[in-house]
Order: sequence, then structure tokens, then C-alpha cells
Amino acid sequence: MSVSADAACTAASADIAAPLAVLGRDVTVPLVTGGEVTYAALDYAASAPALQRVWDDVAAYAPYYGSVHRGAGYLSQLSTDLFENSRRTVAEFLDCREGDQVVFTRSTTDSLNLLAAVLPADCEVFVFETEHHASLLPWRDAQVTYLNAPRTPGEAVATLERALADRAAQATDTAPALVCVTGASNVTGELWPVRELAAAAHAHGARIVLDAAQLAPHHPVSVQDLDVDWVAFSGHKLYAPFGSGVLAGRADWLTEAEPYLAGGGASRKVARRTDGGVDVEWHTTPARHEAGSPNVIGVYSIASACKALTEAGFESLVEREQYLIGKVRDGLAAVPEVKVLSLFGDDAPRVGVISFVVEGWNSSHFAAALSAEYGIGVRDGLFCAHPLVRTLLGSDPQTQGECGAPEAAPGEKSLNAIRVSFGAGTPDEHVERFVSAVTELVRDGARWNYRTEDGRCVPDTTTA
Repeated sequence: MSVSADAACTAASADIAAPLAVLGRDVTVPLVTGGEVTYAALDYAASAPALQRVWDDVAAYAPYYGSVHRGAGYLSQLSTDLFENSRRTVAEFLDCREGDQVVFTRSTTDSLNLLAAVLPADCEVFVFETEHHASLLPWRDAQVTYLNAPRTPGEAVATLERALADRAAQATDTAPALVCVTGASNVTGELWPVRELAAAAHAHGARIVLDAAQLAPHHPVSVQDLDVDWVAFSGHKLYAPFGSGVLAGRADWLTEAEPYLAGGGASRKVARRTDGGVDVEWHTTPARHEAGSPNVIGVYSIASACKALTEAGFESLVEREQYLIGKVRDGLAAVPEVKVLSLFGDDAPRVGVISFVVEGWNSSHFAAALSAEYGIGVRDGLFCAHPLVRTLLGSDPQTQGECGAPEAAPGEKSLNAIRVSFGAGTPDEHVERFVSAVTELVRDGARWNYRTEDGRCVPDTTTA
């Protein structure tokens, strides 16, 4: 699924495909030290920039925007066709099975909350504590078993198998079960053994949903090859930032449950009863869970991104990303004060998401300096994966660092982390500038004073 970082590093830059065109690639930002610099967007794991292709497609459609599934007019019919064709494009992108449904949502979080809302009665959910909160939290109304953080992919599979075997030994009936797992960590970038976990789940009569928010932008995702029951992802991480997401997979639980949202579009027929009540016949198609006027622009942007990534070829995209991963990892390894966070170890295959801490630095302070003094956008904190980051850091959830002061003295544990992430639109220069900036900050310190404002570390504009 990926090449090794060492192999990628040995490739000459001239042999690597050029980055895909994205919006914002020429945007300049001011520096507190004076002047401007081209912005280096290295926070793809939070929201990736829009592909130029996506923006152009949306702009071309915008004059023809109309109501979906609602009108007889030409623009309404055109918009409805665009919407449903987008559904087919996403199904092809995910290599869905015949009979699978593609439901459009607002995001990965919304998709997994939808699935949580349609779980059959008495369904037990198994989820690793290492999940993003979008995967960790929606199941609070179900019976949930939280699995400890594994330290190898094999341990992850063995942990799940033990938990499912224990469930089978204790079960007195055939209550359904669901496993939820990420495809690629939003903290470490490491790939999870999805196919093996799916096999373990199915061997014990459970189903599995894949959180592909961090996987789909970097690798092909095949529902059939991975043998997952559902997959969820967000448009804004797939270079389509217009507020839409996807839940795709088996139709039975979706069609047997009450609609996620009740309203127009979800209902096929509504009639008043003689006793004053209302009878409703709900759709059995994906519309059942798409009540309200759909976000046709967001949906079309996802379809456009799916086409663009497919046409670009994931093989070349993966090759380029592994080359960039190698440059970043080699650069950080050359700074002794930097510790890269990893669950499965340095040799684990990964996507372009790398989190680290810097000895003696407050992570918010370091990230603020990267932005204010170098024009580099990264992320700091716990990345909506608090249990995982605290496990990796060994930090106390009750403690918090103060901006401008060392977060942890040498030898002490850090409280938060810094995350750099990149993808198909990242040029070499951005990661090279990032590595150089990290080296300079550790060696020379920040050139500006910083203070805490609303819980964030920001440049102090009153003093230099």
C-alpha cells in the first residue's frame, strides 16, 4: 500500500510527480519580523486546500444551481442529475458493492453519528481508545467496549479478536456487534491493518465501519478489497471544502432504522389520520437519511475531487507523498530535541501526518512561532484524539502548559504536541522551509515575544 520512507528519500526530486494545483498556493502572509512570505499550508489533516480542479468545476456549475429533487424546471433537473451522478462517482471511487448505499452527510463526524443512530437494538460497539473523537464518541448511547492502545498492527488484531471472542463466550443471544476503526491515524499518520481487522470482525459475526477521513485523501479505498461494511470520510479533507461528507456501505441497517433526520426529502408519503395524527412512509433509498435541501455544491465538489485524484493516479500521489515524508522525518531526526510520536514504530507505513514534541518548548509557542516568524501553518494540541495523544505523551489530562514558558523542562513529559501534515498539493519548498524553521527555532529560539490570549499562544504586538 505504500513504499518505505528510506526508499522514498533516495528518489531524486526530478523523478517525483509535481504537486496537484490547489487554491492558496500563491497566497502571501505577513511576518512579525517584517515582510511577507508565501504561506506554507501544512495542516492538511485538519482541512486540505481545495484542488483547483474542484474549484473550477464548482464555479462552472454555480450559474446552473437549482433545487435538488424538488423542481420541474431545467436548472432543478440539471442539479438533480448532478447530485445523483455524484453519488455514482463516489460509489465508484470507493469500489462499493452492488446494493451498497452512498449517503451524503456533513462530515465524517456526521456520518458516524448517523450510523450510531441506526444501530440495531442491543448492538455492542468495539472501538480502540486511539480513535479520533469522531469515531470514539458517537456510540455513547450503545453498549461500548473501549480497547486499549495497541503497539503493533498485530497486537491491534489480536486485541480485537480477544474482545470479540470474550463477547461470544458470554453472549446468550445473537445481538449484533460493530467495530469502528480508523484507516490512518490523524495523530501519527500510521496505517491501521483494516483488512485484517475486518476479517477478525466478520469471523466473530461483527460488522466494521472504516473512518477513512485521513486515508481517502492519500490512498485508494476499496470497500470490496478491504471488506468493510461501511466507510465514512469528509470532503474538506479530500480537497473539497464545501461542507459535505459520505457514509457508504450496506443498506439494511440504514433502511430498517428511523430516519436520522425527519423532514422533507426523507419521506415518500405523508397523510393525516382520522384521529388527527400523521402517517409517514419513509424512503428506502439514501434519501431516507438526507432530509432537507441537500448541499449539492458540497456533494459535487466531493465527486470532482474523487475524479481528480483517480485521474492523477494514486500510485504517483503515494510516491510523491512518501518522498515528502522522508524529507520531513530525516529533517526532524537531525534535531536531537525533537521527538516524533509513533504508536507502531518508525518502520510503520504512514501517510503525510507527523506529530512531534520539542524538548523544553511549549507546543503552542512553537507552532505560533512557525506561523508568525516563518509563515508556516501547522497544528498544536491534542488533535481531537485526547486519549491517544496523552498515551503517546504520558501526560496528565489535568495539566496545561502556559505560552512563553517551557512546557516541560528537559527530561519531563510534554503536555501537548505539534502536528505537520501535507498531501497532494504540497510543494517541496514548503516541507524544506518547515525543516529549516524547526532547526532554527530549536537552535536560536524565537525572535519575538508571545503571550496567551483566549487559550492560544499569539505574538505580543506590544513589544518585540
